[in-house]
Amino acid sequence: MVFENIGVEVPKILLPKKGTDMQHWAVIACDQYTSDQAYWQRLEQQTAENISTLNLVFPEAYLGAEDTEQRIAAINRAMEAYLADGSLEEQPPGFILVDRKTAAVASRKGLILALDLEQYDYTEGAQSLIRSTEGTIIDRLPPRIKVRQNAPIELPHIMVLIDDPQRTVIEPLFNETLKTVYDFDLLENGGHLKGYQVDQPELITQITTALEKLADPAAYRAKYAVDGEVMLYAMGDGNHSFATAKAIWTKLKEEADDPATVMNHPARFALVELVNVHDPGLEFEAIHRVLFNVDCDHLTQQMESFFSGRGTPLSMTFCADLSEAEVLAAKVQDGHAFPVVFAGQFGVCEVAAPEFTLEVATLQAFLNQYLEDNPAVRIDYIHGSQTVTELGSEPESAGFYLPAISKHDLFKTIVLDGALPRKTFSLGEADEKRFYLECRRIC
Repeated sequence: MVFENIGVEVPKILLPKKGTDMQHWAVIACDQYTSDQAYWQRLEQQTAENISTLNLVFPEAYLGAEDTEQRIAAINRAMEAYLADGSLEEQPPGFILVDRKTAAVASRKGLILALDLEQYDYTEGAQSLIRSTEGTIIDRLPPRIKVRQNAPIELPHIMVLIDDPQRTVIEPLFNETLKTVYDFDLLENGGHLKGYQVDQPELITQITTALEKLADPAAYRAKYAVDGEVMLYAMGDGNHSFATAKAIWTKLKEEADDPATVMNHPARFALVELVNVHDPGLEFEAIHRVLFNVDCDHLTQQMESFFSGRGTPLSMTFCADLSEAEVLAAKVQDGHAFPVVFAGQFGVCEVAAPEFTLEVATLQAFLNQYLEDNPAVRIDYIHGSQTVTELGSEPESAGFYLPAISKHDLFKTIVLDGALPRKTFSLGEADEKRFYLECRRIC
């Protein structure tokens, strides 16, 4: 069942068979803890001898390893095996209502459904129903495409946002009597997860009708004071995974003798968790930056030269610790300021008369150029200031601490200004990210 006007498919979701140890089935999104292989090694030990989504995903901490091709082949074999031996059971067409408790929030509500990739365009300036919130880096897609292109099923860590201040789509479902399909504690400080089956026709109609009202062109244009095309969905987490699904769907159409013959192919859709940006349990956290293999003196010189050349001079003030740096940065009213730690030395970078609205855009403009000029330097995007401090205190490392943006400004910012710089915000800390659980056939 497809509702093309709102880009929704009612999917046949695959869930683990009854009796599965759900705690060991579900693991965190593969793009977390990318500089912490020890985290993933613990998961391997904890999930050993259990069927687990760890066997179905490629942790990005291992990207670039020599055994990449073998890992991908093993993932595809595990998917085929779980389908063949009954480890995964197909549910009636419907949605899954999700209630997630984390260490930070008591409840974050979501709805698992499938979105139409025909309604998504990640190119700059796109006016599609589903839009990216950050720039899509095309070079990041090939390794993800390798994992997905021969996969018989998908597992989403994608979270997509809707702007529903009246709470008309997801929240009313918690007043209904629904069948519980899972209820368990998550591994590694992940909190607790409950899921409820939503397959009643009247509830599906209730959900799609509410989405149609949010997508009403007149209401949309009045809400944002714009004349452009409607944006109903904004990517929250998993932008590049969703873009990967789009790339594979586009290739499938291109290779078909007649694209019309594949329009009902399951790869046209991608499973996601829909979340209301106004959910009290949804918090936007900053995503920080850490550089490795860097000469910090050279880095400082290059920063000063870069910003001076753009007419936005940079000054650096060193501090005794991070607390002092944060206090100093907070006092800056005109310009952008962000704390840093260069090989264990804390400080504040202040950029006068910045070109951009957000601190992250100011910093990223420099980092993009610096990384291009210094290919031996590696960057990682980090959740949590403590991890930045630990990594940035190592020799030949540098950490940049960035502020979070307001979630209430997100939709209007995207509508008016387009996609933000990549890794501008995070939906919570690393252990609050979506855990893999639901699956869906894509071939």
